[in-house]
Amino acid sequence: MTADSTDPVATVAALLRDHRLGVLTTVAPDGTLIARPMALQEVEFDGDLWFFAERGSRKAAHVAAHPGVNVAVGSGATWVSLAGTAEVVTDVAKKRELWSAAVEAWLPEGPDSPESVLLRVRADSAEYWDAPGGRVATLLSFVKAKVTGDRLEGTNETVEL
Repeated sequence: MTADSTDPVATVAALLRDHRLGVLTTVAPDGTLIARPMALQEVEFDGDLWFFAERGSRKAAHVAAHPGVNVAVGSGATWVSLAGTAEVVTDVAKKRELWSAAVEAWLPEGPDSPESVLLRVRADSAEYWDAPGGRVATLLSFVKAKVTGDRLEGTNETVEL
């Protein structure tokens, strides 16, 4: 999906729309970067990404100690990397709003449990790579670039959110 908007949030929202998983990278106490796949909560991107976690998890502890995070999302011809600040959110109403059967498989205690928390990532910036036409078109563009010596077709932009 090629984004044609001049609004950076709308552009990133369009690129994220069909994605269900992201890789959340946090900073451990010793400075090590730790990345793990996380389910994106199905909500229209407005500059924030939401994830469920267990209160006592390493990721929640990392966020509490070092809130600077990265979330990478992508497949095929579209990739988005979001840099931002994360926080642990315990708001029961927000947990109920975002709760789903998929979340319940990981956190069977339910949204009212103090053990289930949300991680909100407020994106400060995003970098995206988007090749028009999907995987087949990207492969053809790659072959064309190799044969002609031209640059691979596609878009790479960094935007402030």
